[in-house]
Amino acid sequence: MITPAIDSSDLGAFPSDESLMQSIVERQTSAIASLYERYGKTLKKVIFQVLQDEAEADDVLQESILQVWREATSYSSALGKPLGWLVTIARRRAIDRVRRRSAYSRAKDRFEIYVETEPRSWLQSCTEEDNAGTDIRKFLEREMNRLPAFQSEALRLSFFNGLSHREIAAHTSTPLGTVKTRLELGLRKLSSSVRAQRNKI
Repeated sequence: MITPAIDSSDLGAFPSDESLMQSIVERQTSAIASLYERYGKTLKKVIFQVLQDEAEADDVLQESILQVWREATSYSSALGKPLGWLVTIARRRAIDRVRRRSAYSRAKDRFEIYVETEPRSWLQSCTEEDNAGTDIRKFLEREMNRLPAFQSEALRLSFFNGLSHREIAAHTSTPLGTVKTRLELGLRKLSSSVRAQRNKI
C-alpha cells in the first residue's frame, strides 16, 4: 500500500489529525474544512489514480469529504491513523464510481443492441400475411404518428426500412449520437404503448 505524502510541510503549528477528527465528531465545520485543506490534494491523487478523469475525481473527492463528516464517529485510532482511514474512504468511493460507470456502459450497450434488433423482430411480425400482422403494423403506424416528427422518422427508417443507426444518420444528414437519442426516446414511448396494448389482449 502506497502512503500518500502529506500536503502540509509544517503541521506542528496546526491541530493533529486526531484532534481534527475529534472536532469533526463534535460537528465543528471548521475542522472538516481544515482536514480538506490539509489532505484534499492527496486524496484527489488517490482518486484520480483509479478514475483517470479530472472532473469525476473532483466529484468523488467531495463525496468522500461528506462521508467523513457523516461517519466521523466510526473512526477509531485503534485501526490506524486518520490519513489511512481517509485514503480508504476515497479509494472505495472511486472504485464504486468505476463500477457504476461500467454498469451504465453495459446497460447502454444492451439498449443499443435492443434498438438494433428488436425493431427487426417487430418488423417481421408486421409483414406477416395474416390479419394479426396487419393489425400490429397499423397500431405501430398510429403510435408513431403521435411521436415528435424526428423521433417518428428515425423509428420508421429503423422499423420499416431496416436501416442501421449509421445508415439513418447518413440518410437524414444527422449526427450519429442524435439519431441514437431519437431512437432511444421514441422507442421508450413506443415500447410502453406496445406493452399496454399487449396487456389488453
